[in-house]
Amino acid sequence: MNENLKRLIELADGQSALANALRDERNPITQAHVWKWVNTTKLGIPAEFVIKASEAVNWQVTPHELRPDLYPHPQDGLPEHLREVA
Repeated sequence: MNENLKRLIELADGQSALANALRDERNPITQAHVWKWVNTTKLGIPAEFVIKASEAVNWQVTPHELRPDLYPHPQDGLPEHLREVA
């Protein structure tokens, strides 16, 4: 399992809690979806849930940590107030 995805799930208080945080009218996410991300997909969390998942754990796991293929720089996907000034 991707260690950052594992940390995200722990910070969210489990797979069911993460699914609840990501669920909305368009995305009826269940614990089974999260289980699949952990156990059967190479990339982990789907792109459309990365930002919402990071936000759900108060950015303790960043978009870059979850999907470096989509967010190649450490500050990518973070809200402005959390980005470091270069």
